[in-house]
Amino acid sequence: MANLYDLAYDLEKGLRESDEFKGLKEAYDAVMQDEVAKKMFDNFREIQITLQTKQMQGEDITEEEVDQARKTVELVQQHEGITKLMEQEQHLNNVITDISKIITKPLEELYSEENE
Repeated sequence: MANLYDLAYDLEKGLRESDEFKGLKEAYDAVMQDEVAKKMFDNFREIQITLQTKQMQGEDITEEEVDQARKTVELVQQHEGITKLMEQEQHLNNVITDISKIITKPLEELYSEENE
């Protein structure tokens, strides 16, 4: 029987070696090397984290914060390097979501059989 942790580490290694991850890393490195892009991206991430934290804590998000977030998104979407980074990140997230569905399939099947 395979050790699940060994399989997970193999999956991690495969992820690091994948074209999807390499594309994300390349796009990330390009943004981090561009001073203007890095500042824009860091600001965008800070706003994103702040709003997510407030949302998770059940705090209200003000109209001003929503407006600032919208303007920041519009600004970063105009930067080709950041846009590429976000596209690569989304592509890798889709792959990870697909992998997660595959991994949890036995549980899904088990519980769906129980309900039949």
